[in-house]
Amino acid sequence: MAHPSSPSPSEFRPSVRVGALGVSEILQIGARAAEMKRQGGNIIILGAGEPDFDTPEPIKAAAAQAMRRGDTKYTALDGTPALKAAIAAKFQRDNGLTYETSEITVSTGAKQVLFNALMATLDPGDEVIIPTPYWVSYLDIVQILGGVPVLVPCREENGFRLDPQDLEKAITAKTRWIILNSPSNPSGAAYSAEQYRPVLDVLLRHPQVWIMADDMYEHILYDGMTFASPAQVEPALKSRTLTVNGVSKAYAMTGWRIGYAGGPTALIKAMAVVQSQTTSCPSSISQAAALEALNGDQSVLAERCRSFQERRDMVVSGLNAIPGLTCQTPEGAFYTFANCAGVIGKTTPDGAVITDDREFCNYLLAAVGVAVVPGSAFGLAPYFRISYATSMAELRDALARISRAVAALS
Repeated sequence: MAHPSSPSPSEFRPSVRVGALGVSEILQIGARAAEMKRQGGNIIILGAGEPDFDTPEPIKAAAAQAMRRGDTKYTALDGTPALKAAIAAKFQRDNGLTYETSEITVSTGAKQVLFNALMATLDPGDEVIIPTPYWVSYLDIVQILGGVPVLVPCREENGFRLDPQDLEKAITAKTRWIILNSPSNPSGAAYSAEQYRPVLDVLLRHPQVWIMADDMYEHILYDGMTFASPAQVEPALKSRTLTVNGVSKAYAMTGWRIGYAGGPTALIKAMAVVQSQTTSCPSSISQAAALEALNGDQSVLAERCRSFQERRDMVVSGLNAIPGLTCQTPEGAFYTFANCAGVIGKTTPDGAVITDDREFCNYLLAAVGVAVVPGSAFGLAPYFRISYATSMAELRDALARISRAVAALS
């Protein structure tokens, strides 16, 4: 006789690795806000991690031409030769990094690049150092593959950058990877070459640790700051660095789903094995579009970056004008990561106590219809992330609503 709590033979049973995870909190908040909007609510959603610009016309034209040429078949497993050549040229042009085409992979988004690399290298119990706050997928991908995430907080007083002493303490004999993201999602913190130096010096002393450099927001960097990538700053680390990038953020191509990376040939080959059993090649049409993005006119990057900087300045100023909230000025990406410690413990007009950053974000959505993401979703509280990749008018409205909501607390 079956145990009363045992599932029936027909009952769905998720795997242990998936059952322990959930859908991204960012997506959950976005879905809830979108449903409120569909039901007639006046909702401002500031959770999306994608530019509000359209894909540039020459890129769309290149995709259309590819379709007309009949480039609608399978391509080489991990990227067409032409696109790999363009990526190699981009790495040389923008980062001073030399990669052969055998050292380059193209996937269906940068998230797949990360997944492929970790799937190809992690054994159960292997540790991956993830500085917090982190992009939410880092943690879940490591866990789903049987790895052990080792979270190292990056303190606000250090500009949300990794303290080399904290890194040194986190490294063990089981450490396989560290994930570095600059500019950062969610904090907007970025590393100059000088700021990377002490972190990379630690890694030089630990040859078993590989570096995953997520450079996705490379071209959204402010105030004249020069972008730096780990393998560029310290060439001795290039042989154990995977430099990850993509066209999603810089060229407003999130839906095209093209990510890419450069790294050691042995790693790239192992990642291709993983990709061969999941998606196979990325979309042929999207690859043609990405080819134009990388080879075409790059002036759009600076123009759009200037627009994001104007929005950043307005949002940071507006948040810092609200009693109880403080916000550092991010160096890049299109997010602010504001501290809401000053409102924790206060009471809403309905008598509920704001106990943490999640409760504060829930309050903003319920009370004034502004959807933002709590810092705890990114592994660091009490903060909240705003994506300012939307119109200035909507951002002004959102700031006014947040100010009203905070003023109503007692």
